[in-house]
Amino acid sequence: MGKLGKVYLIGAGPGAQDLMTLRGARLLGQANAVLYDALVTAEMLALCPQAELISVGKRAGQRSTAQVHINEQLVDAARRHALVVRLKGGDPMLFGRADEELTALEAHGIEVEVVPGITTALAAAASSKQPLTKRGVARSVAFFTSSTAPEHAADHVAIPTTDTLVQYMGGREATVTAQRMLDQGRRPGTPVLVMENCSRPDQRITRLTLETLAHGLAPAHGPVLVMIGEAMQQRALQAGGGD
Repeated sequence: MGKLGKVYLIGAGPGAQDLMTLRGARLLGQANAVLYDALVTAEMLALCPQAELISVGKRAGQRSTAQVHINEQLVDAARRHALVVRLKGGDPMLFGRADEELTALEAHGIEVEVVPGITTALAAAASSKQPLTKRGVARSVAFFTSSTAPEHAADHVAIPTTDTLVQYMGGREATVTAQRMLDQGRRPGTPVLVMENCSRPDQRITRLTLETLAHGLAPAHGPVLVMIGEAMQQRALQAGGGD
């Protein structure tokens, strides 16, 4: 067997091309093959016109490429190419199944490196100008998701008890989270910010309360992030200058 290539797990960030790291963009421009997620935009793929593009997207409620098959494709790509990129939305090390892919590559003696990306929670906070922490109000933040592997029951996922709670892949699951938080005694008027298609041209921000969220969300047309906590209270706009 010939020399194995090197694989880079790269975070594409929340969506906008210019929110990717310089290192990630440089490696995309050098890649021989790019295995990319469903959340990776066409604008991002424009950075690697020379590469073999392999879609391995996984989206809730849609047919997806099994993780085991993705692992096999990564190994195969490293056998055929010198530089392989596994491009993931957000950051590879947060809800990105990176552990499974790293383990599979290492088991075959394939060199692998991780290039971080901006996770959606931080991009959403920046885009909405809504800090996740706030002096005297919020000192702790938790990122979590109700999406689980088939062998793990979603209703066993504990809801973190932090000041600010960020639920990835929120959507319908966030309504269940809201009801459970209300049952635990959280204030019904607790502010909630829902971010859809963060950093993209069709980005949409919806503000509501925990009690309203418990009654459901309008259907989304893209990835949804739900941020809950007193830090999400909309800041009072300062009066501008004038005559």
